[in-house]
Amino acid sequence: MALKPNVIKADDDGSKQHNNSSRPLSIRGSVSEGIVASTSMDKTVIVEREYVVFIPKYERYMKRRSRVPAHVPQDLELEVGDHVKIAETRPISKTKSHIVVEVIKRDSDKGEGA
Repeated sequence: MALKPNVIKADDDGSKQHNNSSRPLSIRGSVSEGIVASTSMDKTVIVEREYVVFIPKYERYMKRRSRVPAHVPQDLELEVGDHVKIAETRPISKTKSHIVVEVIKRDSDKGEGA
């Protein structure tokens, strides 16, 4: 079996990029909703979602939170507080394996008011 060599091509701005990094991202696995908690990284947001866990010893429920890094496509502009839908995809980087699919509700109240 012959292996394909790892070819690196140069972009217009001179930065190097692998050939397979521009292939389309197929959506597979889970789809979930959450609220954007952080937008401080380039092309990445942190989506936070709350869920409820049953504790058998106390026969009560407890709220838990998970924070998922998700890739943002170029055509989306997101802000903290936006309600988004994310889907699982192939690993994009060391920590990212989700992509923002759609914006369900924008946080339009933020920044307005005196």
